Amino acid sequence: MIALSLAEIAEVVGGQTYDIPDPSVRVTGPVVRDSREAGPGSLFVAFVGERVDGHDFARQVVEAGAAAVLASRPVGVPAIVVEDVQTALGALARHVVQKLGATLVALTGSAGKTSTKDLIAQVLQRKAPTVWTPGSLNNEIGLPLTALGATEETRFLVLEMGARGIGHIRYLADLTPPKIGLVLNVGSAHIGEFGGREQIARAKGELVEVLPEEGAAILNADDPLVRAMASRTKAKVILFGESGEADVRAENVRLTDSGRPAFRLHTPSGASDVTMRLYGEHHVSNALAAAAVAHELGMSAEEIATALSEAGSLSRWRMEVTERPDGVTIVNDAYNANPESMRAALRALVAMGKASRAEGGRTWAVLGKMAELGDEALAEHDAVGRLAVRLNVSKLVAVGGREASWLQLGAYNEGSWGEESVHVSDAQAAVDLLRSELRPGDVVLVKASRSVGLESVAQALLDSGVEGEVAAR
Repeated sequence: MIALSLAEIAEVVGGQTYDIPDPSVRVTGPVVRDSREAGPGSLFVAFVGERVDGHDFARQVVEAGAAAVLASRPVGVPAIVVEDVQTALGALARHVVQKLGATLVALTGSAGKTSTKDLIAQVLQRKAPTVWTPGSLNNEIGLPLTALGATEETRFLVLEMGARGIGHIRYLADLTPPKIGLVLNVGSAHIGEFGGREQIARAKGELVEVLPEEGAAILNADDPLVRAMASRTKAKVILFGESGEADVRAENVRLTDSGRPAFRLHTPSGASDVTMRLYGEHHVSNALAAAAVAHELGMSAEEIATALSEAGSLSRWRMEVTERPDGVTIVNDAYNANPESMRAALRALVAMGKASRAEGGRTWAVLGKMAELGDEALAEHDAVGRLAVRLNVSKLVAVGGREASWLQLGAYNEGSWGEESVHVSDAQAAVDLLRSELRPGDVVLVKASRSVGLESVAQALLDSGVEGEVAAR
């Protein structure tokens, strides 16, 4: 964080200082909520959780060098006490962002936010110092903590914004007012909480409504609900997509033999070829969104194409591709899932499996529940199971309870009459099945909503590969 005195912080957040001998002491380290991350000059934010009360760690963090604790009650060590810690954290973030003068880029969407944010960060980092949301910390706590990670050298701040209801995006944008707002898509993620795609579009569109007139709204030309948001902003509108009307678009889109997307990038300032390191055609749209942001910030088509071609994944469990020593490839995409990302991952799996199948390899889709779909849950799980059959995935392994049975039933009704699909009760059952049947050349996709925890399946399979190699030696 940019260095601020404890007295200045107390004034910004409307708090009172306790047990602080010298209010001129400055916070020169990071703002953290995990006591294990506290160090010299840091500010520890004491949240009260369901299981752990951050106030209990106050003395520990000060002994580790923290300048003070942001707390909701006195804790016997230097502290700034406020009525509500979350509100105070947001106020501090707003103050720091205003002092920074960095260009703030915010993005939202139903799918692809984290992957696109990682691409934007890697592209902009080539132009100037950039700070971005780590992982998916895109809520009322994660977003201000990210903003507070900026320093005087930061020129670009890239913030992912999530929403579970009307008003959430507006609240986050008020904490960290963006100059550039990007909306990726309107899909089915959290449709059970929102009540319909139109409500999702209403919530996501709050981002473009808050943009200043001198800002830019970057919208997906291929998504009608997103494109319609152009009427909701006073900022300049930039369209991206494969549509011929897009300002930043892709032509000659294809997949390499290994399943990586390649295309010709067109921007208003020129064109250049891109071959990505990421897997799956769905990353083309993500790359175009990143390119539109970079173009607006002054980068050339050649610079953008080079950066996109060299960019990788910065966040865990999102199409993480690892080849075991025995030739089995594990694709860990288990961080989260919704109908759109499920379909994209299945298509990527099939593309990756084509080269392996020449050597007798097979494709395995190990899938679990997609959460928060409300009344659409049965239909969406059924549709994913059917798609696995239509794409000719070698075997579907549906993991879990009711939703998994819907996946398997969809595959069965689509024409999986033999052993092409199977329903297992839990992650361990899936691991046992795969350990006994995988062979060199196979490609395994593991994907479900975060609550299912299927990353344990991917890790167990990777560990099995190492054990098998050791045994073979």
